[in-house]
Amino acid sequence: MPKERAPREYANRRDLMREQLAHQAAKLMAEDGITDHAFAKRKAARQLGAADTQHLPSNQEVNDALNSYRALYQRDSHPDILRQLREEALNIMGVLAEFHPYLTGSVLNGLAGDSSDINLMLFSDDAKAVLLFLLKRNIDFEDGEWKVQTSGRQETVPSYTLTSESGTQTHIIVLPEKARHSGVRHPETHADIAAVSGLLAA
Repeated sequence: MPKERAPREYANRRDLMREQLAHQAAKLMAEDGITDHAFAKRKAARQLGAADTQHLPSNQEVNDALNSYRALYQRDSHPDILRQLREEALNIMGVLAEFHPYLTGSVLNGLAGDSSDINLMLFSDDAKAVLLFLLKRNIDFEDGEWKVQTSGRQETVPSYTLTSESGTQTHIIVLPEKARHSGVRHPETHADIAAVSGLLAA
């Protein structure tokens, strides 16, 4: 019997540690504005004296804990913060409507806090179309590149970062038109202008 119990006890301790790490990482993301899951998990592990653990929680486990934390401790403030971010996202999407924008990330899934960024996907076969659009309208931005998986292979695509007067950053990547019709987007992870409008109206 002892031989059978030992592995089970080890598994229980491991699962308890994962759960504790998930909740500590969620607390760091909610209270300290950390947006990077990996960084939050590593910091949580250090704080709990488990810096060398190999049993870190998954991003989804942290997200579930973050949802619980916000519902318990930030239920009064978080809905307003999320609504403001979604309204700002919708305004930017309206400006960029000709590029068929989609909202992704934490502002869409509801996990965003007041330090979160807005993430948009645009579509154009002209690599410079969005760049010229921003320049023509005197919109300030920082440009760069982003690596993405499209059609089963990694590609480098243009990216742009806009910063609003409130300090919120919007990160934009520009994908080829074929990606818009590839069927890889899902309503729970990608929302067009109509879908974001629907979220705000709900």
